[in-house]
Amino acid sequence: MLRKIMKKGILAIYRILRFLPLQKRTICFMSNLGRSYGGNPKSIYEEMVREGLDKEFRCIFFLEDTNAPIPGRVWKVKLSRFRYYYFLAVAGIWVSDTRFPNYIKKRKGVTYLQTWHGTPLKKLALDMTSLVMAGEETLEQYKEEFKKNSATWDYLISQNPFSTETFRRAFDFQGEILEYGYPRNDVLFQKNNSYDIDQIKKKLNIPRDKKIILYAPTWRDNEYHDKANYKFNAPLDYNYLYEQLKDEYVILLKYHYMVREKLPLEQYRGFYMVVEQEIDISELYLVSDMLITDYSSVMFDYSLLYRPILFYVYDLKEYEDNLRGFYFDFVEEAPGPLFTSSRELVSMVKNYYPEDYADKYKAFCDKYHTFENGNAAKRTVRLLSEKGMK
Repeated sequence: MLRKIMKKGILAIYRILRFLPLQKRTICFMSNLGRSYGGNPKSIYEEMVREGLDKEFRCIFFLEDTNAPIPGRVWKVKLSRFRYYYFLAVAGIWVSDTRFPNYIKKRKGVTYLQTWHGTPLKKLALDMTSLVMAGEETLEQYKEEFKKNSATWDYLISQNPFSTETFRRAFDFQGEILEYGYPRNDVLFQKNNSYDIDQIKKKLNIPRDKKIILYAPTWRDNEYHDKANYKFNAPLDYNYLYEQLKDEYVILLKYHYMVREKLPLEQYRGFYMVVEQEIDISELYLVSDMLITDYSSVMFDYSLLYRPILFYVYDLKEYEDNLRGFYFDFVEEAPGPLFTSSRELVSMVKNYYPEDYADKYKAFCDKYHTFENGNAAKRTVRLLSEKGMK
């Protein structure tokens, strides 16, 4: 009861703050619902720092943990505190890769850049035919709320023509789509070399005498503790993987930002390395020799490196038929082998031959890398700086 009263009081104050003068050169950034400093917003902000624009603009990053190290001249603001509402009320520019709550109302004159967070395989928003997420009442209400939210976006970034078409329809998006590619992927063009990769391994304390496998699965809509915390239930035999691969490999485990549950893997220390949310996944792509994923959009980004991708699809039929559904024939287009058991995984890791998947990999990249060229952050910053300087 007390929390509800406090929230009503804060929102009343927020409505008053919205009458303050708009600050055109104040930019609010948020990534992964504020759970980490990363993604497209991070890359856009850091390009501003490189260009010295953090001294021309007041840059705000919303975070759950304000101890996260961030370069440049930035205000780190804790979520749902007074300053969070204050800056949302007065900032002239918003940049986010996830939605702000619908009670946050965009003022006239504010520029809202929605970067989103990946090319879609699984159906989104208005294209969804069922809803099993935590905290949502009905599919119709979910769609209505999403449509209201997307109506506030002025710009939306796309990686390829498929995303452009899908976003326009699924989000009922009426603004301008920026066909720039993703700013977060610029680093995959700039640092895909032995020196930079070695420097990242040193920084993250990743062994340099082992091959690195990145395991980065998505979350499951129907497996949750509550609407903000999802479970991790992938049924791999972690002991078997350890016994079979420990001499030659290290597995980096990167949980989806919606997942707030960690496996008890302490006994395998040195083989499984759980990577915290504050570590940018782009750096993990660069240091990894192979990716294991499922239906996550990480496949689109990682494939820019033309390295092996294996797909763990233990629940493929359930996911496709009952949870989300897919936009394309995943089995046909996936640029690597699909597996459903730990034994299959070990066999594929030890016997992966790139030539077996060369044609599918090329077709996948030709379709989904159309706008990627390593300059997305620069182009985005140019647009934002023009908006802020007006």
